[in-house]
Amino acid sequence: MTEAFGTTFSSPVLLAAGTCGFGEPLVEFMSPSEVGGLVTKSVTVEPRWGNPPPRVAEFADGMLNSVGLANPGLEAVRNEKLPWIRRTLGGLPVFVSVAGSAPDEYAAIVSGLDGEDGFLGFELNLSCPNDSHLRGSASGLPFGLDPEALAHLVELVRPLTERPLIVKLAPNDPEIARSASRAVDCGADGVTAVNTMPGTLPPGGDGPRLGAGSGGMSGPALLPTALGAVARVAAAVDVPVLGVGGILSARDARAFLDAGATMIQIGTASFADPRSAAVVARGLAELA
Repeated sequence: MTEAFGTTFSSPVLLAAGTCGFGEPLVEFMSPSEVGGLVTKSVTVEPRWGNPPPRVAEFADGMLNSVGLANPGLEAVRNEKLPWIRRTLGGLPVFVSVAGSAPDEYAAIVSGLDGEDGFLGFELNLSCPNDSHLRGSASGLPFGLDPEALAHLVELVRPLTERPLIVKLAPNDPEIARSASRAVDCGADGVTAVNTMPGTLPPGGDGPRLGAGSGGMSGPALLPTALGAVARVAAAVDVPVLGVGGILSARDARAFLDAGATMIQIGTASFADPRSAAVVARGLAELA
């Protein structure tokens, strides 16, 4: 059991945003009770179809994805996805991932969903490298890499909900501990470290490996960066830290917890084995 955000989680293992939809793959391959919770796909105000295919490319130690935050939009999430979650997931703690091209869009999603049941809180996606719309700050950087934009966005959203509010930060932030502290000072209740890393692969025989050219790198190659980021963030803030990046096994998960994470998220591993989160949760319990 893990206590965080005023809630008891049956396991510290969650499914990461963008890797489990709104929970549909979870019920297809395992019982919701086998994991501690999940983070939904990132939700935007309007539906998005995402980037051109191909959207995923593998390499020796991981993968690049350029999905482009494809999602059904705020209205469909409120009217279809959250009712499905309420009916199907048996009270499993769920965080809704929120994204947008301007602070007002984050505010619209949080205020538009806050009155609904079926989820615990929000994770603000401030750092996705495979969606240019997130580069909405005045500097042209993702919100998570612009300290002033980060602070403004959290301060804007915080009064709109009493639910837990988590910020998801970037692995390529050289001042990630400072960014985490700034977010917490502005009202964040938790920090997720880290998102995928911007990257590009050499062209294949038919041209670019991804339809958008570049994308976000994840998988085992990201683990050392993510683990170091978690240690720095955990030392800087006194709120729960959710570690994510390259976790494939219970020992990987244990390393993140030892580095200061309160909980961990399983992402890319789920593409190779849809039951990986349950396997890690079970193995982690055995290591305890």
